Amino acid sequence: MSEHLIVCRGLSKAYGPKVALSGVDLEVGRGRIVGLLGPNGSGKTTLIKLLCGLLQPTTGTLEINGQHIGPATKAQVSYLPDRMYFADWMKATDLFDLFRDFYQDFDYDKALAMCRSLGVEPKDRLKSMSKGTKEKVQLVLVMARKAQLYLLDEPIAGVDPAARDFILHTILTNYNEDGTVLISTHLIADIEKVLDEVIFLKSGRIMLHSTVDDIRERQGKSVDALFREIFKAQPLEGGLY
Repeated sequence: MSEHLIVCRGLSKAYGPKVALSGVDLEVGRGRIVGLLGPNGSGKTTLIKLLCGLLQPTTGTLEINGQHIGPATKAQVSYLPDRMYFADWMKATDLFDLFRDFYQDFDYDKALAMCRSLGVEPKDRLKSMSKGTKEKVQLVLVMARKAQLYLLDEPIAGVDPAARDFILHTILTNYNEDGTVLISTHLIADIEKVLDEVIFLKSGRIMLHSTVDDIRERQGKSVDALFREIFKAQPLEGGLY
């Protein structure tokens, strides 16, 4: 077993002339909850899509659990995209059946239990659900797997502030503790309390990779305050990258 769950070396991704990631070197261990933080266009979603195999790097290498990205790593990764990608006629239970057939590590009973705790009726069709409820269903699909790596792209962006703590509690109490959770978000103040470490991305480059405790001890400030200091005058809302 590899010492680090994620290893990137000289990782770059370009879309034609647009460079989304440039020379990223990164190591992330196991059993960690990591915040992937950066302003609009910083490369957050591009990095997540590279990790789950939806994109191929332009240059550099990327490994998960000591393996290059491919079918073996895809089976170990549970991915929450930033938008719903299922047909509206489907019920949550239809999706659970699909995931149970597709992923050996999907726990159907756990998915139903999470629906109950989140106030989701699993036999309702997606078209009858609010945007926030649909995002809860997607979260259930992701967290009901016993994955090595959970990739969550803006998991609390579509829910009201009162529900955010409940969503975070669902993540914390349901992920495989031998695995790692990577959370991309711009709602740093809401999520900081659950993070073990953070990665600051700016213009496709890593500006900072540190534990939360180290930031508080050495910088004497919160992650949110340090982020605002480093990225002042830059937009925080998510974008294409």
